[in-house]
Amino acid sequence: MDHNHHRDNEFEHQEIQKAKASSKFNRSKTIHTPRNSIECPEKPLYLYPSPHSIERNGSIKKLHCSPLGSMVGTSFKGKVKKLYSIFDSLKENHHRSSIPKPQTTKYSKPLISSSPLLPGTEDRVVIYLTSIRGIRRTFEDCYTVKMILGSYRVKVDERDVSMHIAYRKELQSVMGEKKNNNIVTLPQIFIKGKYIGGAELIKQLNEIGELRKLLRGIPLRPIGYICEGCGDVRFVPCSNCDGSRKFFNEDDGQIRRCLVCNENGLVRCTLCCS
Repeated sequence: MDHNHHRDNEFEHQEIQKAKASSKFNRSKTIHTPRNSIECPEKPLYLYPSPHSIERNGSIKKLHCSPLGSMVGTSFKGKVKKLYSIFDSLKENHHRSSIPKPQTTKYSKPLISSSPLLPGTEDRVVIYLTSIRGIRRTFEDCYTVKMILGSYRVKVDERDVSMHIAYRKELQSVMGEKKNNNIVTLPQIFIKGKYIGGAELIKQLNEIGELRKLLRGIPLRPIGYICEGCGDVRFVPCSNCDGSRKFFNEDDGQIRRCLVCNENGLVRCTLCCS
């Protein structure tokens, strides 16, 4: 009897342990157990038609009652068109306000009759420039203007003030009081004997197409033409002193200063600068 009673106790103990284990690891009892309706009330599921609080028709009614709704009309297409027109007008106003007003500059003024004149150059373009690279900006401006004028193939009289000091004095005398304290920047351009301006003005005139109109009537150079006498340098060594600026006078047997060439022993090329 004692032995049977002991077996029954062991069997009951095993059953209790199995029940505890199954209740401990059974996920269905933890997940799928029904919630307490008092602690966690479920939200009601709305079916169509929806309540008045979330009806889309309410927004349309509000639009009808608003001042904008009275402006756009009753049809939906009218509302859309009116809204498009409102946004387009706002964009146009913003675009107009963002465009800067044109500013008048000194380059936009027309040429006047009181501009300096260069006599004897009515059939050509005269440009005062420098070939020295000491000031990079000045050299680049001179080179740019040369390339722009060269693209039109017109007759250009280049007067390099660094190779002939007389050109510098000539330019200062022609400009007169147009420049403060006789300080003249380079390059300076004359077309048909009339003063035009500097590099910036020539660039602007070339961009807007006005430079071509100013150059009408000036003789053209042949395509690919290069002067055979100076190679388009405009100067050649003096033949009287061979560029030394001195020569031997046989009459009195003394060395004299050459009066034909300039301070650099150069003379103007007679083929391209006549």
